[in-house]
Amino acid sequence: MPIEQVLLQSEEAFKIYKKVSASTKASLLREVAAEIEALGDDLIQTASMESNLPAGRLTGERGRTMNQLKLFAELLEEGAWLEATIDTALPDRSPLPRADLRRILLPLGPVAVFGASNFPLAFSTAGGDTASALAAGCTVVYKEHPGHPKTSQLVYSAIQKALRTCNLSEAVFQHVSGGIEAGQELVRHPKTKAVAFTGSYKGGKSIYDLACQREQPIPVYAEMGSINPILVLPEKAEAESQQLADQAAQSVLLGVGQFCTNPGLIFYPETDCTTVFLERLSEKLEEAAGDKMLHEGICENYYKGFNKLVAHGGIEKLVTPDEDVLTGKAALAKTSVKEWLQNPEMQEEIFGPFTLVVIYNGLEELEQAAEQLQGQLTCTLWGSKSELRQAETLTDIIREKCGRLLFEGVPTGVEVSHAMTHGGPFPATTDSRSTSVGTYAIKRFARPITFQSAPQELLPEELKDANTLSIWRTINGQLTKDSL
Repeated sequence: MPIEQVLLQSEEAFKIYKKVSASTKASLLREVAAEIEALGDDLIQTASMESNLPAGRLTGERGRTMNQLKLFAELLEEGAWLEATIDTALPDRSPLPRADLRRILLPLGPVAVFGASNFPLAFSTAGGDTASALAAGCTVVYKEHPGHPKTSQLVYSAIQKALRTCNLSEAVFQHVSGGIEAGQELVRHPKTKAVAFTGSYKGGKSIYDLACQREQPIPVYAEMGSINPILVLPEKAEAESQQLADQAAQSVLLGVGQFCTNPGLIFYPETDCTTVFLERLSEKLEEAAGDKMLHEGICENYYKGFNKLVAHGGIEKLVTPDEDVLTGKAALAKTSVKEWLQNPEMQEEIFGPFTLVVIYNGLEELEQAAEQLQGQLTCTLWGSKSELRQAETLTDIIREKCGRLLFEGVPTGVEVSHAMTHGGPFPATTDSRSTSVGTYAIKRFARPITFQSAPQELLPEELKDANTLSIWRTINGQLTKDSL
């Protein structure tokens, strides 16, 4: 079906879907989760065949996909996300009276969602972008990722079945295939009201630029990757060099380095333990056998990126992988802060099991490097308790650089929860005010509107005097479930 017709249908479906109750939308999301589960082993086997990801990983990803659908269903039933706010009229106020004002969030309209290569389930057809857009009351046009088309079609069939079960139009969620031209048409089309994308910087920035060139620009929520630096303070380094190396290696190797939160940069102090850390990290990465990457193009770009980086003077190769057509083998290099500061290209993401260790001397150098960091999805600060208490300046610097700041553990692994932020300053994303994971993702696809002096019958149910839905509302500055 031509994209023009797809979007016309999406707009018509939106006129009805935006008005359905929160309970109906919640039922839809739960039904989608149930239908995905009903696909059984066929879904796992198909996704594994297309992505080279192991069945165990995909089974976990399917669970995550279902759980985030259910989480948004709970959010809809609770209702507070709508930010329903009422300021009652003050007709006798002096010098000027106040009209009755009632504010709420409304869905934007049809949303274009682009699938991710590295998560064929959780960030794709029925992934977080789709779940949050449907929860907000938007219709969705999903652009299939060419890396796993059969998987996408299976999940699409599950969504369509759920829509029929809930007596909703199948045009609430539509599925399109095609290359760059199809994606560009989706972004350009005047009926598209927002875009969600997870992928490369080049792809995300192109979509963002295209959306800004429209006669009516629209929001683009593009998550474009990150090098997720780990900054290690001296006391921690001295006390736990081997353990830290083990932690870092495990994170770098996870999923063959194909996580957007892979730590591709480690700042480590020049101390007596530096050699111990580097030797241990090298050992752990060298002994890893490597595994199949998502597809040959990603594997080729991984080795190209590594070879381009280590061609710089001032970089020492510590683990050099034997190149393979499909298998991604771990790589490691080191450099100094001086070299790193002089070469901004060392901040470019190398998508795969690689990390660059930057050796620094003293807190001043580390703070200088932190100032030069580009926007990140995550930053991690490893320090002893006493060091962290004294690291206020460094913490202030790096919190401006990321969407999630860790003080222990590794950045790989993103919890789907209410408090999660999976976003960050440019170039990690195109909008640092948002998240693509967690319940706050729903806010991307809604806009505020205030009704002034409106008759009760024309108000959304959530703003009427009688709080029939029993949701939390702010009335004259006080959070309450009371009726007026």
